[in-house]
Amino acid sequence: MGLFDKKFCDACGDKIGLLGNRKLEDGNLCANCAKKLSPLFNDRRGATVAAIKQQLAYREANKQEVSRFNVSRQFGESTKVLVDDSAGKFIVTDAKNWQSENPDIIAFSQVTNCQLDVGETKEEIMDRDSEDNAVSFNPPRYEYFYNFNLTINVNSPYFNEITLRLNDGDVEGRESDAYKKFERQASELQEVFKNKK
Repeated sequence: MGLFDKKFCDACGDKIGLLGNRKLEDGNLCANCAKKLSPLFNDRRGATVAAIKQQLAYREANKQEVSRFNVSRQFGESTKVLVDDSAGKFIVTDAKNWQSENPDIIAFSQVTNCQLDVGETKEEIMDRDSEDNAVSFNPPRYEYFYNFNLTINVNSPYFNEITLRLNDGDVEGRESDAYKKFERQASELQEVFKNKK
């Protein structure tokens, strides 16, 4: 088989355009089918045709779940964890119109762990000398910034880890309202998964 021979998608059977092929472990996938895969899935090249077909069927069924999903709580800023307490399910999305993006509906019971990592960075606060040059205070002074990073481990055949940052920009100071807000959000979300149905 030559480099420029026509290829067909092993999932839907459509002809694949010149730059549209997405390699699988044992076949080919068209760009259109690749777009339908879970946004949380990242091992396409290692996946078999059979596994991809199974995932595409799951993603189609997931659309029905999305249509029934009712947001009761929201955590995070740009990337959000949206929770449906009555159904015991959640989604993670950065889409404004998440319903049209078909985000994966995940049951609380699928969560195996939810870990918070508060990343800290510091920036030195400088003084000015008599010639207006920046100089260190003695002793040096620092301003501290924080980021609230969550890792949610899940039991799913298509992905096992979701990572996200709750805050958009750096959060200043441990005593700030923003710091307390994201600390509270992370704690509340961990509690949601601890008390899973």
